[in-house]
Amino acid sequence: MNVVTLVSDPEALALVPDLVTGLAQALGAEPEVLADREAVAFRLPAVDQELRQRLTGILDNQPVDIVVTPAANRTKRILICDMDSTVITTECIDELADLLGIRAEVAAITEHTMNGELDFASSVKARVALLEGLEESAIERLLAERIHLTPGAGTLVRTMRAHGAHTALISGGFTRFTGPVAARAGFDEHRANELEIADHRLTGRLLPPLLDADAKLRALDELAARLGLARDDVLAAGDGANDIPMIKAAGLGVGFRPHAKVAAVAPAVIRNGDLTALLFIQGYPKSAFRH
Repeated sequence: MNVVTLVSDPEALALVPDLVTGLAQALGAEPEVLADREAVAFRLPAVDQELRQRLTGILDNQPVDIVVTPAANRTKRILICDMDSTVITTECIDELADLLGIRAEVAAITEHTMNGELDFASSVKARVALLEGLEESAIERLLAERIHLTPGAGTLVRTMRAHGAHTALISGGFTRFTGPVAARAGFDEHRANELEIADHRLTGRLLPPLLDADAKLRALDELAARLGLARDDVLAAGDGANDIPMIKAAGLGVGFRPHAKVAAVAPAVIRNGDLTALLFIQGYPKSAFRH
C-alpha cells in the first residue's frame, strides 16, 4: 500500500474542497485531510507514472507538491536536516563573503558546488580560504541580522521530538552557525565543520576532520546504530549535491527546494510547501503540530 500526499503552498491554500473531491473521484479513494486546504493524503495499492500524470493534470499548475511514500513505517524516528538553504534561508558562507565584498565570487562557487559540478571538499576549502582575515565578531553579527529559520523549521523539529523522534542538524557549513541554529530550531544535536580562528580572525582554514557528503551519510548510520534503529527509520532532507548520499540512504529522503541534481534523485521533492510539509508526508495532521 502507498500513500499519495498532496501539500499546498501554505500561502496559496490551493487544495480547496472542490479540488479534493475531484481528486478523490479520480483516484477512487477517500481523502485523509491533514490540514484544511493545505494537505491531504490518499491510500492507494499502486502508484505508477500514468497516475502521477493524471494527478498533475487535475492539479493544473496549482502550487501543490505530490509525494508518494509507502504506507508502512510512514512516521520516522530520526530527522536529519541540512542547514544552509534548508533549515535556514541563506548560505552562511556567502553571507560571510558579503562582509568582505566578495559575495559574487564565493556565491558562484557555492552554486556550482550545490549543483554537483565541483567537489565539495575542495570547494569548501577554497571558499574558506577567501575568508582569511575576517573578524570573528562578524559571525555574531550575521547570526543576529541575517540568519533566519526557514518557515516551518521549528514546528518540524518540535513536533517530531514531541512524538519521540531524535533530531540532528548535519551541515557541511560551520559549527559557529549550526550551534545557534540548532538551539533556535530545537534540534537534539548538530555537526558541522569548524573554522580555525586566531587572534579573533578567521585564518582561512578549517580544523580537521572535514565533514563532507560521505560524512553526512556516516552520521546517518552512526545515529541509527546508536539509537538501535535502521536507515528506514530516518527522514533526511537537504537541497544540495552533498546531501544526495544521505537522501538516497534514508527511509524517506527529501529534496527541499532542491538543486536540479538533487531533484533528479530524491524520492520526495518539496518545492511549494514549507518545512511542515515534512510532517504532512509522514501523516501528521496539523492538529498534532507543536509550534
